[in-house]
Amino acid sequence: MKAYLKLTKFGITLFVMISGLAGYAVSLPLGMRPDFGEPLYLLIGLYLVSAGSFAINQAQEWQLDQRMQRTQGRPIPSGQLNSAQAYIIGAILALAGCGLLLLISPLSSALALLTVILYNGIYTLYWKKKWAFGAVPGAIPGAMPALIGYSVNSTHLLSPDAIYMFLIMFLWQMPHFWALAVRFKDDYARGGFPVLPVQIGVERTLYHVGLYTFAYVGLALVAPLFVSTHVLYLIFVMPFALKVLYEFFKYYGHHERWLPFFMWVNFSMLVFICVPVLDRWFYYFVGLN
Repeated sequence: MKAYLKLTKFGITLFVMISGLAGYAVSLPLGMRPDFGEPLYLLIGLYLVSAGSFAINQAQEWQLDQRMQRTQGRPIPSGQLNSAQAYIIGAILALAGCGLLLLISPLSSALALLTVILYNGIYTLYWKKKWAFGAVPGAIPGAMPALIGYSVNSTHLLSPDAIYMFLIMFLWQMPHFWALAVRFKDDYARGGFPVLPVQIGVERTLYHVGLYTFAYVGLALVAPLFVSTHVLYLIFVMPFALKVLYEFFKYYGHHERWLPFFMWVNFSMLVFICVPVLDRWFYYFVGLN
């Protein structure tokens, strides 16, 4: 069971499920009674697709993982599973997830399949191995869960609230990943991954981390232009946005402080996508009263 949870990166799949559910709740028309089967199928489908995609990814990269201290304990490099087993598990999970999503929304299923193709195909096989800035286009599949959830109730994926949910998850990934890449720079070099700090150095990488952090926080601060926000936005989003900026400046001055910045960036992403949902529905129910 431990090997399975490591293979499918259970912790990250929880982020996927939460962001997908947030997208679903943002697109659900106010006052409409939800069919509780839909969000349940959505959560299970997202779990299966993301777990399958992560399993396939580890099957694709196990030889590179073997070179890196941080990833040597994963199931395939450690000998708990072989790559063929991981491919089979991943394919079954991903296809089952797409099939389950098809029951509630063909568009959601198509977006999920596109996510797997982008992540396990283009990103893993090309962008990640060939390009120092591969994390930027690679953030597209990472931002898709919110759109998958949104598409259950709406096909208008270019609406302001859908764009906001997608961009928050997209912009979050560069500070998140590059902070890890700086911390494990030597490990990534051993694995042969041309991550930004290996290619251009730590100082220039932190400059790019700053650019995306400012864009990420800036989008959160102008959330009222995209989504319905009220009192919870003032209580949670603004303080978290300022805290992320504060932690970045401390991280920029002292590189060993990567973990506080990394954790605040991650927590803030959950806040930035969940608060508009809570604000929207809280205000609606209070308004009814």
